[in-house]
Amino acid sequence: MPTPEEKKIFVKEKFSSISNKYDFLNSVLSMQIDRYWRWYTTRQLKCFPDGAVLDLCAGTLPLSLELTRQAPARQVVAIDFCEDMLRAGVRSTADDRRRPRIMPVCGDGEKIPAGDESFWGITVAFGVRNLARTQDGLDEMHRVLKPGGKLLILEFSRPENFIVKPVYNFYLNQVLPKVAGLVSGDKEAYEYLASSIARFYEPSELLRMMKKAGFVEVYCRPLTFGIVTVYVGIKG
Repeated sequence: MPTPEEKKIFVKEKFSSISNKYDFLNSVLSMQIDRYWRWYTTRQLKCFPDGAVLDLCAGTLPLSLELTRQAPARQVVAIDFCEDMLRAGVRSTADDRRRPRIMPVCGDGEKIPAGDESFWGITVAFGVRNLARTQDGLDEMHRVLKPGGKLLILEFSRPENFIVKPVYNFYLNQVLPKVAGLVSGDKEAYEYLASSIARFYEPSELLRMMKKAGFVEVYCRPLTFGIVTVYVGIKG
């Protein structure tokens, strides 16, 4: 197993290599269901339409754009440790009217470059799985949230349905790496995707870690037959 620092280097290199094709492949490979996942996740912050929100592991900014679409007065700080991903997002949103309300920042999710109690909400889409030290990241998310603020984690999970499970596993392990590797030029990046999902925490374990970080009223909801799960926590 790689050390945490080795994982950081590997993940950053892989995301840099696919940054220009990332949005296109996400849309195609998920059959655009990812749009619903982002809509559902960001909708959980409707109680904070005006406050500052942190989009952590923001990548190419798709969740940041949905956050600003749903609340016209909302300001979003979009943090990602892969500068190439952020730059790809900035290029693709150059003419978008929502773009001035999104502040891209290159930074580490395990050492968030923000003061204590800075945000009313935090969203993390498909990023917690890539943290080298998950508990450190959750502790940091708790630190920068205001009391009463809400954390939302959207992450891949493993379907348990006896019909969906074998079909999904075949697609994830056999089809997706080959197709995405051919289009992106980096098959290894999508092989990592499959292996990281297989090794990720069970929902109950991630909820336990959220509680350890200080979050209360934690719960999760699977979407699309359990292909993804949304985790929710409040800073008490």
